[in-house]
Amino acid sequence: MQLKGLRVMGIDPGLTRCGLSVVQTGRGRQVIPVAVGVVRTPSGAELSERLLRLSTAVREWMDDYRPDVIAMERIFERGNVSTVMHTAHAVGVLVLAAAERGIPVHMYTPSEVKKAISGNGRADKKQMTNMITRILGLGEPPKPADAADALAIAVCHCWRAPLLRRSAELSAGAGATPDR
Repeated sequence: MQLKGLRVMGIDPGLTRCGLSVVQTGRGRQVIPVAVGVVRTPSGAELSERLLRLSTAVREWMDDYRPDVIAMERIFERGNVSTVMHTAHAVGVLVLAAAERGIPVHMYTPSEVKKAISGNGRADKKQMTNMITRILGLGEPPKPADAADALAIAVCHCWRAPLLRRSAELSAGAGATPDR
């Protein structure tokens, strides 16, 4: 069961480069690309200025494309605390922009996205880019990698959303008591 016509914004969060995409579900497992891009902020700028630039860009995307849901990569420890902290600041700005618009946010680990797109939770960047290019029927691979990642996150949600919804329905039904 596919959620036909669902518009999903995929975000690969980052402070220096933040991948943004919008896709729409079609029939079955079909996913139609709508837009893809990358927001960049200068690494030499003050944190507040960088967050403001990111916030402005993502708000414009949300207002222009009106997604029904946001799918975002979950932050994970990469060994560099500074990078994780900067990404966490970016995620806060992105989630706030969605919350202000009443748009639900779903987060996926990199391995969940890789598994959904390639069948392999340890797929490399090249495999992922090749798969997302094929899945979406693109003429050329999206660049840079942040753009391809944003598309992969959006497609992952499109394919997982029906399962998430069904699971939530079953969980809600499990707690119901029969009428007497």
